[in-house]
Amino acid sequence: MRDIASLAGVSQSTVSRVLNDAPTRVPIAAATRERVSLAARKLGYRPNPLARGLRGASTMLIGAVVRDFSDPFFATVIESVAVEAMARGYNVVLGHAHGRADEGLALTAVLEPRHCDAIIMLGDMQDQHRMLSDLRNSTVPVVALWQGTSPLEFPTVDVDERAGILAGLEHLIGLGHERIAFISGRLPGDNWQRRDAFIEFMQERVGGVPGDYVQEVPNSLAGGEAGVRALLKLRQPPTAVVTSTDLVAVGVLHAAYNLGRTVPAELSVVGFDDLLLAAHTVPALTTLRMPIAEIVGEGVKLAIELGRDASASREPRVTVFEPSLVVRQSTARAPGQVQAAIAGGAAAAS
Repeated sequence: MRDIASLAGVSQSTVSRVLNDAPTRVPIAAATRERVSLAARKLGYRPNPLARGLRGASTMLIGAVVRDFSDPFFATVIESVAVEAMARGYNVVLGHAHGRADEGLALTAVLEPRHCDAIIMLGDMQDQHRMLSDLRNSTVPVVALWQGTSPLEFPTVDVDERAGILAGLEHLIGLGHERIAFISGRLPGDNWQRRDAFIEFMQERVGGVPGDYVQEVPNSLAGGEAGVRALLKLRQPPTAVVTSTDLVAVGVLHAAYNLGRTVPAELSVVGFDDLLLAAHTVPALTTLRMPIAEIVGEGVKLAIELGRDASASREPRVTVFEPSLVVRQSTARAPGQVQAAIAGGAAAAS
């Protein structure tokens, strides 16, 4: 700061106020601010966030604790968090909740109060007891995203899982499907909201669903393959399948191709999340689009607000966004409906 002050021809205290954007009784002229900023860039000045934290200043860092780096969904979410944070002048420190030995330092860096202004949890963390205990006792504000069925302990932003599943099922019912199955990828924690929404809908609309029509599998490509193979072996296999994630749905598409089942002529498939790859599968996947940008934007904004204002309420509450149906080529009318339409058209022609 002394070097910057000397180069800019101002006092060191002026440099401090400009670089920290601190309030002043007498406004600092725009030309002076520009001169200080130019001098700082010329000298390669970069603030040390840890030093700032030690003296109580904002570190301009947001900690993000992610449940699973390997999940393509959370890879997209992490990128969105970084973009939203950088747009507000913040950087992101990542920690992995699985907490292997080589990841301990990264997680400690996130949870250490002086390292970050706020912390964002990504994913259902209810079985991470030690980490949750640390966060409850932390002076740093915590915001949770996609917490699933976790108890509401922090300000939370989430998706309306039930609304998404119902939109996908209404789409299939509208296409004449009655034999609809569900392949549920096992997610961390105890998050069965999408499966439960499917079962409730089918009970209300068609009086129930055969037990074999609900397959619980790992949330992976292999899980989707295993689930649809089991379904297609049934005496009366489904004409449509809804999956809890796009990752599982892509496995379904792959297995259906290998089994010689044409999608969507013989089997319609609906995913959930709208990952980048969903538009590039063959056929392109009909799915529920997760409002990632909206959820992350709200979460980052809330985390920054709580980090800046110690008096702001940190009481548990939830803000919910609805997914939207994206219809592509993996869904079509039920096979019987198509045959009936062809027969009806032939009769009318004669």
